[in-house]
Amino acid sequence: MTQIVLSSVSKRYPGGHDALANITLTVETGELVFITGHSGAGKSTLLKLMAAIERPTSGSVIVNGQNIGTLRARGIPFLRRNFGLVFQDHKLLFDRNAFENVMLPLDITGYDRRESARRARAALDKVGLLHKEKARPITLSGGEQQRLCIARAIVHRPAVLLADEPTGNLDAEYATEIGTLFSDFNQVGVTVVLATHDAQLAKRLNPRIVNIRGGRLVT
Repeated sequence: MTQIVLSSVSKRYPGGHDALANITLTVETGELVFITGHSGAGKSTLLKLMAAIERPTSGSVIVNGQNIGTLRARGIPFLRRNFGLVFQDHKLLFDRNAFENVMLPLDITGYDRRESARRARAALDKVGLLHKEKARPITLSGGEQQRLCIARAIVHRPAVLLADEPTGNLDAEYATEIGTLFSDFNQVGVTVVLATHDAQLAKRLNPRIVNIRGGRLVT
């Protein structure tokens, strides 16, 4: 059970930029939630707060009963094991093939090598890239690179999948494929939170919509 509760959360960056102001929001276990809003509205910041990549300036972010704002640095990796993260800068390793990229999270957390390989191939198969496990990311299309990122994000079977504009740079066909993947994960119990302005995707998947404008929730 991974509930995410934000209470009166604000985030101010150095220089005085207020990215979020007084956000109160609960994401329940197993929900499919789209965070929508204009570019610069605060969608990415909201996801980063949920994953403890950023910490709130004020208010609280509670994940699994843990207050992220008071969590010590050594506790963050354990918290993040609940999450799969797909951000706009893919952070793929171009000197490693697709299989090795997906294996990386399991290597870091010390999984048995044989079990890691089995999970990595299962994740690649899930996103339709098993036949390209030996391919370097540079040889993959934009949609394939995005699917590779998703495979890496779900290989450790997270309870929550966070994705920032996962269809933003894709054509309609690839965007549909990616949307179907997220829907599939949600249907097997994964909590999915997407920051997106893809209205067609929202119409097709029928998620709960949370709209942000100028760093504030719009009701």
